[in-house]
Amino acid sequence: MNSNQEGKRFCGCVEKGCFILSYAGYEGLTRKGVKMNRNDSGSKIKSILEKSDAIVIGAGAGLSTSAGFVYSGERFENYFWDFKRLYGFSDMYTGGFYPYKTAEEKWAYWSRFVFINRYMNPPKKVYENLLALVKSRNYFVITTNVDHCFQKAGFEKERLFYMQGDYGLFQCSEPCHNKTYNNRESIVNLLEGQGMKIKQGELQTPLESRLIKINENVQFSEIVSRLTCPVCGKPLSMNLRADDTFVQDDGWYEAAKRYENFLSAMPTYNAPVFWELGVGYNTPGIIKYPFWRMTAENSQSTYICINAGETDCPKEIEERSVCINDDIGEIIGRIV
Repeated sequence: MNSNQEGKRFCGCVEKGCFILSYAGYEGLTRKGVKMNRNDSGSKIKSILEKSDAIVIGAGAGLSTSAGFVYSGERFENYFWDFKRLYGFSDMYTGGFYPYKTAEEKWAYWSRFVFINRYMNPPKKVYENLLALVKSRNYFVITTNVDHCFQKAGFEKERLFYMQGDYGLFQCSEPCHNKTYNNRESIVNLLEGQGMKIKQGELQTPLESRLIKINENVQFSEIVSRLTCPVCGKPLSMNLRADDTFVQDDGWYEAAKRYENFLSAMPTYNAPVFWELGVGYNTPGIIKYPFWRMTAENSQSTYICINAGETDCPKEIEERSVCINDDIGEIIGRIV
């Protein structure tokens, strides 16, 4: 088990294992529905949603990828070409784990990363189209994504559970207390300290390397030196579940409780739906396995999975499952 032991196996009822599931016990996997064409699959899903009194959406990285938030290729080259030249990595994910020698180098990287993946909007309207499908319905969202795309698209905050953190939050790196801090102002200061510009909410592509003399930039070093915990003075860090230092603040526990309550009421609803979007096998115990289990335990429920490349489901629930191996945005766009 990884990702900080699958999110410390949730909290409350979730920590007790009520909604956590291992794959053990299933006879095998099937790929029911992957041969459906886009028109047929869209019509099928629309019909299922219309009959449902409650929808739980479980979203993974594939959803944001479909919306255009990709960590390699053109987006990486546009904003991190100087990092690639100096450090040799070729995608944002690798850059996030790179052992930078100085805090200045680290925050030069992370300020760009956070701004384009948290404070800029994704290029495609996938989240907005998803909202159009569920906004008038009884729904709840659990996501391992940390890019805030649901709220930016207009989803109600009270119907969201960001399990793994938020790019828009700092925390104490120790941590000495369980509180998080909004970071937009600090991120903007770090970008401006590099000489970068923001126009109409968009970070401008750096035309020349900002890293060559970053460690000699006194102004930038002063900005970095202010990124300290207001309680103990230790450096601040990103509020991301990478290890046991991850802070689950009051807002996290409140959202977890709302999710737990929503799940507890699912057996009382007509034709409930567990709708998985872009979830892989990095942390399947958070969304995928619980969705399988809850579908298996409720004979009136339906499991829907849309993902490009990974659309398995257990044979035990295949007759009540729709698994579509396709681009999420394309399918949702045909349903709206």
